[in-house]
Amino acid sequence: MPISFDLSDQQEALKKGARQFADTYLHDLSAQVRSTPDPLERALLARPVFEKAVEAGFLKGLIPIPFGGLASSGVDAALFVEEFASASPDFTISLAGPLIALAPVYEAGTPEQIARFVAPFLVDAGSPVAAMAYSEPGGSANFDAPPPAEGTRTTAILDGDHWVLDGEKVWASHLGGWDGSGPDIMTVVCRTPGGVSIIVVEREQLATGFSVEEVYDLPGLKGCLTSRVRFDNVRVPNSNLIGKEGQGVQLTRNAFLASGASIGTFSVAAMRQAFAAAFAFATSEKRGGPVPIIDHQAVADVLTDAKGKIEAVRLLSWRALDAVMSQHPSALEMALHAKIFGSETAVAVINDLVKIVGVEAYNPSFPILRYLADATAYPIIEGSNTGVRRRQMHDVMRTVGWDPLAASGMA
Repeated sequence: MPISFDLSDQQEALKKGARQFADTYLHDLSAQVRSTPDPLERALLARPVFEKAVEAGFLKGLIPIPFGGLASSGVDAALFVEEFASASPDFTISLAGPLIALAPVYEAGTPEQIARFVAPFLVDAGSPVAAMAYSEPGGSANFDAPPPAEGTRTTAILDGDHWVLDGEKVWASHLGGWDGSGPDIMTVVCRTPGGVSIIVVEREQLATGFSVEEVYDLPGLKGCLTSRVRFDNVRVPNSNLIGKEGQGVQLTRNAFLASGASIGTFSVAAMRQAFAAAFAFATSEKRGGPVPIIDHQAVADVLTDAKGKIEAVRLLSWRALDAVMSQHPSALEMALHAKIFGSETAVAVINDLVKIVGVEAYNPSFPILRYLADATAYPIIEGSNTGVRRRQMHDVMRTVGWDPLAASGMA
């Protein structure tokens, strides 16, 4: 089967449309976010733009075609995520909530559950949001640890035909929704008598016993509405259990495949913007010398190395997202490489580009440190590289019969 890296006419149109939307709305939104000190106020600035993205069909672009959306391939998703994240990664993370929150529903939901839980995101108006309530205060790297370890501490106990949820969740964007009353759909990782399980909570079920404890003022991704929330006897119908009790560990791991792979694309977006800033500086600034600093070999070497790494991570991320969307056997390994290699590379590349700019990078009007602040989040969100992702890769390599050439198709 021939392989082509040229974008199709449809993909070119998707890229152009996403870039036009970013130019029209997201750059201005990013500037407003930077100038707004209150974390809740600045996060809410995104809502009118969110509604524009829904109208333009970009939210549907995150829902796979078999479930009523427009997402046809991982490369398509990567194209518009890169364009959006280059302008406003925090907005893009908020929009992409269904990418992870609905993954367990796609995998193990009944036809009735799929129809009910996906429906809010197949609209052409409004600002529906979804959240995967996974992380907890105190850390969640060992969420699947069996007793006597704590593992997942949020509990769900069956009382008649309802689950009663108690516990705290944190870090996922839009856990509190736009108004503190919760998102349209929240996929909760919790401990039931049968083990770690997945229960979907709908917004109306959060009317009693749900509260936002704190809204975080993040050092990067400052427009993300990130909070710590609490469940106190929140009652959810038994029919909202996804799959079976105890199936939550595998469903949770699989849910993070797409989001992990997408971190590679977010990393590309950050590097792309940092490179553009450093390149413009290097080609225009002499810094007191006779020629622009790009004429110096040391500067040119940094730019050359950075550009190569950007291209490498972009192609790796396309491959990873394509494998996840098509459910290819290489999906797990490729997603892990995109997450680990992509995020670690972004931090290193942007840090090197900062050195080209020098002390001018500390000028608040120069943007490059903003991209570094965003990039430092990528090794630790969507499963931290040290606590989770490298351990997963270790498990892959320890699998009996693992072939190091298989994921690339070269076995």
